[in-house]
Amino acid sequence: QVQLVESGGGLVQAGGSLRLSCAASSRSFSSYAMGWFRQAPGKEREVVAAINWSGGNTNYGDSVKGRFTISRGNAKNTVYLQMNSLKPEDTAVYYCAASRLRVGVPMTPSEYTYWGQGTQVTVSS
Repeated sequence: QVQLVESGGGLVQAGGSLRLSCAASSRSFSSYAMGWFRQAPGKEREVVAAINWSGGNTNYGDSVKGRFTISRGNAKNTVYLQMNSLKPEDTAVYYCAASRLRVGVPMTPSEYTYWGQGTQVTVSS
């Protein structure tokens, strides 16, 4: 069982930055691929970014490429999402998730087993 707790969300003006963190409870954190997803009201959950178990490979949703960066600190059991040049359309609840997949970088919700409760990000225009 892996418990995930997100933090760092909040209200920011367009063009600003936020850094989300996700702390994992598992001692085997380094064996999980990690992902960030988001869901806006009335929309489906979409992938934002994902990173493989070693941190050597990352992938991003098309809408955030070049603006967001995912990273992980296995010693701290934490995954981060640095969000720059934020836009109002980035407003959503952001979720951290853990996947047991050891091949590739999982990019769909069905590939993830554990989920955090989410943190709200609101970008004002």
